[in-house]
Order: sequence, then C-alpha cells, then structure tokens
Amino acid sequence: MSHMHSYTRDRAWEVLKEWTESASLIKHALAVEACTEFYGAREAERLGLSGDESAAFTEKYAITGLLHDFDYDRHPSLEEHPFVGEKVLAEQGWPEEIRRAILSHADYSGVPRETHLERALFACDELAGFLTACALVKPSKSIFEVEVTGVKKKMKDKAFARAVKREDMTQGAELLGIPIDDHINNCLTALQARAEELGLKGTAA
Repeated sequence: MSHMHSYTRDRAWEVLKEWTESASLIKHALAVEACTEFYGAREAERLGLSGDESAAFTEKYAITGLLHDFDYDRHPSLEEHPFVGEKVLAEQGWPEEIRRAILSHADYSGVPRETHLERALFACDELAGFLTACALVKPSKSIFEVEVTGVKKKMKDKAFARAVKREDMTQGAELLGIPIDDHINNCLTALQARAEELGLKGTAA
C-alpha cells in the first residue's frame, strides 16, 4: 500500500473543516477544488493515464485546490499564509508536490510556478472566486446563467469584485497555454458540475 494513500480527498476535507469556520472560505475551497481538479483530469488524459493512476493523479489536484487556503481563516497575514499551513501539512506528511503548489499560489512566497499542478492552482484560484461573484449578482444566483462574454465584460469593470486580480486570471490562462475564453469556459463547466454543493444552482433551476 502506497504511503500517499492515507492522504486522500476525504482527509483533506477534514483538515479544511477543522481549520476553517468561514462558510464563504469553505465554498471558495470547493470552487477552486472543482476547477483545479478539472485540469488534473485533463492532464491525466493528456499523459495517457487510466484507471487508478488517473484517479490518483486527478485527486492530487483536487486536494491541492481544497487545501490551498486552509490556514487563511486563522492566519490571514502575508507573513503567515500559506507558510503556516505548509508547515502543518509537512508535519502531517502530505506530499511535497502538493505543499509546493500551495506555496507557489502566493506571489510573495518566492516559490515559482513550474509544474502543471502549480500553474493550474494559480490559474483557478482567482477565477473560481470571480465566477462565483458573477453568479451571485444574477437575480437567480445561478452559475448556469454565467456566460464567457459576460465574464469578460465584468473583468473590464474595475468596480466589480474589486479584490480579484484580473492579471492573475489572464496570466493563469497563459501559464496553462490556453486562451482566456477557454479557461473561463473550463472553470464554468467545472463549477456547473458541482453547482448544488457550491450553492450556485440558483433559484430558477
């Protein structure tokens, strides 16, 4: 039995719940997980993985998305996040690949984004939050009503979801080597697949 196996998505969810009280932060973690996992599944396919190998590969992406901000509720300062979390994960024995990706999502950590996992996490982090915001301003609050053209329009509107860094979304797509429209569409697809869990199914649906 491989050592990695005790580090499952279920275990990651327990860690997140233990450290995070904020409901919106938990939803953010789930949204980033959904989008990052989408890219993991796509990369597994590109690498020709199948069965258990593919599942384990994709799960690693899901775990990274789920845990990327798990220390933020308690340690939101630039000095502490994500460094405190990374130390905790190291003590718990989580794989270095996952920990490094979590460090790399913060520009100020000094850890460059080199692997596909690191790039996917960074590319999905801000966009998942932005797409959630786009859904929540719809009268129906439904992610199914969010369209790529509308998202791009809102990206230009500086007053909308002001805290979300637009350049992170465009840079993220560049890091993944895909057009921004495709990246938005991929993340929308991933969020729509889990709309109920994210509270984004909307009233009309």
